[in-house]
Amino acid sequence: MSLTSHLDQLRRKHRSLSDAVEHAQRAPATSDLEIAQMKKQKLQLKEEITRLSAH
Repeated sequence: MSLTSHLDQLRRKHRSLSDAVEHAQRAPATSDLEIAQMKKQKLQLKEEITRLSAH
């Protein structure tokens, strides 16, 4: 897998998680812990994207 396609895949995952977080925040049945875990995953993806983009 090329670096560009890997970055594209990471960006898609980040957007998907962002959408999921927004949806979860509007859903009363979603716990704060679940939202926090999704936000943590989103941050890890963002950090990985930034790290790989710097190379």
